[in-house]
Amino acid sequence: MKFTTEPNVETKINRMKTRVRWSHPQVLQRRIDQTTLKIADGHSEEADFSFLVMGDSGTGNHRGDNPQRRVAEAMLDHQEDCRFALHTGDVVYLVGSKEQYPDNFIRPYREWLLGGDDPKAVCYDQMVFKKPILPVLGNHDYYDLPWWVSVASGVTSPLRKLLVARLDLDVGWHGSFQGDAFARAFMDYLQGVPEGQLGEHLDRYYQAETEQGRCLCYTPGEFTRLPNRYYSFRYGGIDFFALDSNTFNEPLPIPDTAEGRQYRESLRERRDSLEEERSQLLMQATGMGGETNDDPDALPEIYTELEQLEEQISDIDKQLSSSRKVRMDFDQLKWLQQRLVQSWQNPEVRGRVLLFHHPPYVTESTKWYQGQTLAVRYNLRQVLQKVAAQVGDLARDRPLVDLALMGHAHCLEYLKTEDTGHADSHINWLICGGSGFSLRRQRPEGPELEEGSGQTVARSHLYLGRSGHGSSRRRPYSFLRVDVGAGHPPQITLRPYVVEKHQGSWSAYPKEPIEVSCK
Repeated sequence: MKFTTEPNVETKINRMKTRVRWSHPQVLQRRIDQTTLKIADGHSEEADFSFLVMGDSGTGNHRGDNPQRRVAEAMLDHQEDCRFALHTGDVVYLVGSKEQYPDNFIRPYREWLLGGDDPKAVCYDQMVFKKPILPVLGNHDYYDLPWWVSVASGVTSPLRKLLVARLDLDVGWHGSFQGDAFARAFMDYLQGVPEGQLGEHLDRYYQAETEQGRCLCYTPGEFTRLPNRYYSFRYGGIDFFALDSNTFNEPLPIPDTAEGRQYRESLRERRDSLEEERSQLLMQATGMGGETNDDPDALPEIYTELEQLEEQISDIDKQLSSSRKVRMDFDQLKWLQQRLVQSWQNPEVRGRVLLFHHPPYVTESTKWYQGQTLAVRYNLRQVLQKVAAQVGDLARDRPLVDLALMGHAHCLEYLKTEDTGHADSHINWLICGGSGFSLRRQRPEGPELEEGSGQTVARSHLYLGRSGHGSSRRRPYSFLRVDVGAGHPPQITLRPYVVEKHQGSWSAYPKEPIEVSCK
């Protein structure tokens, strides 16, 4: 029984290309680079600046409260002196539907929006930000609903009462329409511009100049759109690269060998076990097993476990269905390679930051062994290996990327790779996925990540997620402030902030700052 569906890689790529009129003749005629934007806020040349990071936030009211809004309120203390906010994906749950934007994005972040004092009057596809919120796509932003779930979620029925109302599942009549809601909410949806008005639109909003040609001008308070599902921008001498990891996370094919066939069989057995576990949890949640539980936190715990099981089953299904020819977004990966090389060849650039959804390194309880994690790690390594070969001594002893920001794992975690034997060594990895949705526990194996024959490739230095049980249960929702200082390489300080509900009361507090080494 699947609660969500997901389009394949080709569909994601082609639908998004259509929505931005990728390489339209009028775009090519004007030498417009559809993967770059310039933030025109009057401060983009200043070397000292700060920004915020949040992710996996997109839930609405849950059990009479709204964790995302609590986080958003805490972020307001930093809104004045932070230049922008980055979002690591899963902007709205459960299925990225336009139905969920009013309650799950517009209302929580209303202070960032023009007209946000009356959030009901703000249309999801006409949002204008007073200060930039720059997101990437998460897997939920691409999700849709099977027909039976959409029907059940829109009518009063036993299934609706048992699953949707009791578990507080946030579903409606339909899903994202293959990412269309995200595109209309955040991207320059050129498909909606009449052909006769397209030239005027391009001349008005694509006036900024870059090394590659003209690009979109992101003007806070006036026009705040993204040019594409993946994009880059430069701020304070730092190059930011925002990626759509949903199109390069397809699990690698299982080899047709004795070992591969044994692994495939173990996946099937694991899937059967997870399905049985999910059925038992559903029985508990709906009370159909005859059991009752007076603990008010019991159902949220079950909901968290169900969501994890759904994700694990989906990952196994992807591994079992993987063919010898993996569907891959080679164009995006080639773009990243070329832009990183250009960034290193530009003496004015002081540092580089990646932003995407699926982490290649993570100690959350279910993610490290998933096929998607391995695929993202493998594909990014391939890109970085090629970059390293091209930039040579330009990088000297510095990592190729100073900071990588991700979500997907519902926690805040700081990891650093050690000598991996590849070009992703000594990179700072920050998972910001704990800004509102159900939090996850750290894996019992601990903070060290091993690969291959037991080599430690990464180490976790901070993990903020669900912990404890009963009265000692902790839920530290989180966001991150990043302070970038002058210098070459830059001085970077990470400042984690926590908004926590413990024993029925909410509190907000900072964690110790982390000085990031960019050498």
